[in-house]
Amino acid sequence: MEQRVFGRTGLKFGILGFGCGAVGGLMVRGSDADQERAVARALDVGVNYFDTAVAYGNGVSETNIGRVLRVLKPKESYIATKVRVPSGDFGRIEALVTESLNASLQRLGMAQVDIFHLHNPITVAGGGETLSVRQVLDEVAPAFQKLQKAGKTRFLGITAVGDTAALHQVIDAKVFDSAQVSYNMLNQSAATALPAGYPAQDYGRMFDHTQAAGVGVVGIRVLAAGALTGVSERHPIASPPPAPIGSANQYDTDLERARRLMPLVTEGFCGSLAEAATRFSITHPAMGTILVGMATPDEFEGALAAVQKGPLPQAALDRLAALTAGFVGESR
Repeated sequence: MEQRVFGRTGLKFGILGFGCGAVGGLMVRGSDADQERAVARALDVGVNYFDTAVAYGNGVSETNIGRVLRVLKPKESYIATKVRVPSGDFGRIEALVTESLNASLQRLGMAQVDIFHLHNPITVAGGGETLSVRQVLDEVAPAFQKLQKAGKTRFLGITAVGDTAALHQVIDAKVFDSAQVSYNMLNQSAATALPAGYPAQDYGRMFDHTQAAGVGVVGIRVLAAGALTGVSERHPIASPPPAPIGSANQYDTDLERARRLMPLVTEGFCGSLAEAATRFSITHPAMGTILVGMATPDEFEGALAAVQKGPLPQAALDRLAALTAGFVGESR
C-alpha cells in the first residue's frame, strides 16, 4: 500500500487508515471475531493508522481496538483518539481534557496515543457546543501540550469542523500537527474553489493552509457517511444516517446528488460509486490518510481494492467536474 509522510510529524501512514467510528459500526457493534479479522487483514496489507474517539460508542470503540491490538501485537501501528469538551465544562477545559485522555488510555490499555484530536467544532466567536478560536489556542492547545510533555500523546490535532475562517486561523497558528478534514466528491472545496452558488460549505482551499503549516491531513467523510455508495440500505450494525458535514443539510439530499454521479460507473471510469469516491479522496497530495467507515471485514476489502487501484485518472476527474457543475444553484 502507498505510504505518505504525515505532515511535519515525519510519520508514514498507509493511505488507507482504519476508522473505528460508530457510523460503520464494526468496532462499536461488531463481533469480536469480525473486529480481529478486519484489523489483522488491515495490518497485513499495510494499514497502520487507527482512528477512534470517546464518542464512538461511549468508549466502546477505544476498548475494542485496544483489545484487538493487544491480541495481534503489530510491529507498527499508530493510534489516535479524540476529546469533545461539553459546554458545561468550558470553564475547566484543562481538567476535562486531562481526565478524558487518561480515561481513553485506560480503555485502550496504552500509556500513550500517537495523536490526540479535539473533537469540538471550532467557530470564530464560540457559542453552543463550539469552541472559539481563542479558546482553542489559549486553553485547549496548552492543555494538550502539557499532556504531550507528560508523554501521553506524541502529536496534537483537531477535527476541522466549524467556521472556515476559524479553522484556517487555528491551522495557520501551527500549534496542531493533524487536521481531520471533510473531503469528498460532493464537496471538493478543501482542494479547489467552489463555483458561486454551489450547495456546500466552502472550506476555502484548506489544503493550502495545511500544506503551508506542515499539518497532516486525515480525510474524513470520504463516502459522505455512506451517501456516496448510492445505496440507501444500511448494514444492521451501521448507525442511522448521520447529519452531513460540509455538504447538504440533509443526508437524503447527499444521497440524491450522489446518485447523479453514477455516470462515473456506467461510463466505465470505476466499478462502483464507492470505489470512485474512495479513489477521488486520495488524489490530492495533501491527503495523508483516509478513513472509510465499515460494518464488516468485506467492506474493508472494498475500500482496500479501491485504494490499490490508485487515484482517479484525469478523465474521471473531468467527468466528475461536469457532473457536479449541475448542482450549482440548488438549495443546500
